[in-house]
Amino acid sequence: MKSPKTEKARLDRVTVKAIKGAATEIANKIDRKEKPEVSFPVRSLSNVKYDPKRGYFQIGEGRSLRTLTVNTAKTFAQTMKMMALSKELIETSDFATKRDAYYQSKNWSEAMFDEQSESDTVMDDIEAMFSVHGVSREQLRYVPDEHGGSVAGELIVYDTDLETGKTEKIDCTKFGSGAYSIPSLVEQLTFETPAKFVLCIETGGMFQRLQSHKFWKKSHCILISMAGVPTRATRRFVRRLSDQCRIPVYAFVDCDPYGISNIYRTLKVGSGNAAHVNQFFCVPKTRFLGVTPQDIIDYKLPTHPLKDVDVKRARDALKNDPFFRLHKPWEKALRQMIKMGVRAEQQALAKWGLNYVIDEYLPNKLSRTSKFLP
Repeated sequence: MKSPKTEKARLDRVTVKAIKGAATEIANKIDRKEKPEVSFPVRSLSNVKYDPKRGYFQIGEGRSLRTLTVNTAKTFAQTMKMMALSKELIETSDFATKRDAYYQSKNWSEAMFDEQSESDTVMDDIEAMFSVHGVSREQLRYVPDEHGGSVAGELIVYDTDLETGKTEKIDCTKFGSGAYSIPSLVEQLTFETPAKFVLCIETGGMFQRLQSHKFWKKSHCILISMAGVPTRATRRFVRRLSDQCRIPVYAFVDCDPYGISNIYRTLKVGSGNAAHVNQFFCVPKTRFLGVTPQDIIDYKLPTHPLKDVDVKRARDALKNDPFFRLHKPWEKALRQMIKMGVRAEQQALAKWGLNYVIDEYLPNKLSRTSKFLP
C-alpha cells in the first residue's frame, strides 16, 4: 500500500493536470476565435444507471454545456475563478470550506457570488466536470463544513500529518463514554482492526446506548454513528475501512421509507444527484441489518402511521429507483410496509427493555446475516 503522503502527491498531480487541461482547452478555443465551453454530467436520477457488478449508481452519458455568451459571462467567469482557487489551494497545501470559498469570491470583483447557494452550485459543477478524471471535491481541496460521524470499538486509526509525515495512533476503544470524531478529510487515514464487522447506526441515541454498554467489546465490532443521512466524510471513512480491512458492513436504521431509501440507499449505492462521485463515497458491500417491516411483526414493535410523504417516497422508490427495482427482496419489503401502513423507529425496541436491543435483538439478527436484505 502506498504511503498517505505518496498517494496525496499523486492525486494532487492528477487534479492539477485536469484543471490545467480544462483551462488550456478554453484558452485554445479563444485563440481560434471560437466560443469557449465547459461540459458537465447531468446530475439527476434520469441520467443514472445501476450496475450490480460495480454496486453503485453511475453517471450516464447525459451532458450539459456551459458556453460563454453575454448571458452566461458571469457564471462562466465564476467557474474559471473557482478552478483557479482550487489549483492555488493544492499548490499551497491548503483547503477551503464551502463558506470560505463563498467569501473568497468577494475579491473577484464582478464575478463574486451574491449568495452561497450560487457558489455551492458552481462547486458542484466543477466537481462533476473533473469526476471523469477520478477527482472528487475533496481532492479539489474543498472540504465539507460539517465533520463526519462518530466511531467507537475495535479500531486503530493511523492519522498521518501530510506535511511532517508524523503519524498519530488513535485507539477507538479509549474514548471512555465518548467517541472518535471522523474528520472532514479522511484520505490520509489508515486502519488496523480485529473486528468482525462494522455496524453503521442511524440515530445518535442508539449509538450512545451501544457505546456506553460496550456492545463493540461483546460483539467484536466497530460502531459508527451516521446521525441521519451520512455525511460525505462518514461515507468515505466507511468505504476506505471496508476496502482496506475487508470486513462486513451492516446498517441499522429506522423502518421507514426515509431510513431505507435515503439513509441506507445513500450509504450503499449513493444518490442520483451525486452519481458522478458515488465511486468514491458509497459502500457497495453494506447489508441491511434492520429494522425491517417483518421485524415490526416478529418483535411486536410500537409503530406510527405512515404519512403521505412516506407513502410517496416508498412508491417513488418502487417505480423509479434502479436499486430497489432490481432487488426483489427490497420490492417485497417496501410493498409490505405500504400495505401495513406503519413505520417503526430503532428505539421502539425499548418496549421490551432499555437494553433489549443489546441482549436480544442484535444478537438474534447477527446470528442470521445471510437473511439480511441486500
